[in-house]
Amino acid sequence: MTRTVYRLTAKDFAVIEAMLMRRRAFADPIAPMLERKLAESRVIATGAVEPDLATLNSRVIFRVGGGSSQTRTLVQAEASAPVGSGLPVATWHGLCLLGMKAGQSALVERPGGPAEEVLLEDVAYQPEAARREAKDRAAERHILKLVHSAPAADWSLGGRGKIRQTEGDDPGPSAA
Repeated sequence: MTRTVYRLTAKDFAVIEAMLMRRRAFADPIAPMLERKLAESRVIATGAVEPDLATLNSRVIFRVGGGSSQTRTLVQAEASAPVGSGLPVATWHGLCLLGMKAGQSALVERPGGPAEEVLLEDVAYQPEAARREAKDRAAERHILKLVHSAPAADWSLGGRGKIRQTEGDDPGPSAA
């Protein structure tokens, strides 16, 4: 990968750190790439995640080299997505895309293989942004809006200005 600054949520950063600890123990060839990813990343608050940032569980549209566009969901493990729809972050391309913004590209340098350019074209779904948007919509529905204000003298409480408490003599809906 080239010197690209990645932006990771604390959760994504922790996932990469845990992967690094496991992969180092087995001298996995992806371990140096994991180290670079952590070194070149900045941790951001979940509330600051923009809709065009690739995080875990984001649906991304990307291109490798001059190939055609692919749409996948960045997942932590292969089994967490239907076959063919997930791209684990334990793969070269998945790890490269994690923390990128739409329009950003980086080189994936595999040991003993050619370098490939990975371009993040778009983030079709971003879970943190979607959650924040749903929360904002729910908050809007629960706001009381004053649509008309009548003078206090016009407020009628049962016709005599008093509220009358009744027990057991509710006439029911037919009285309305």
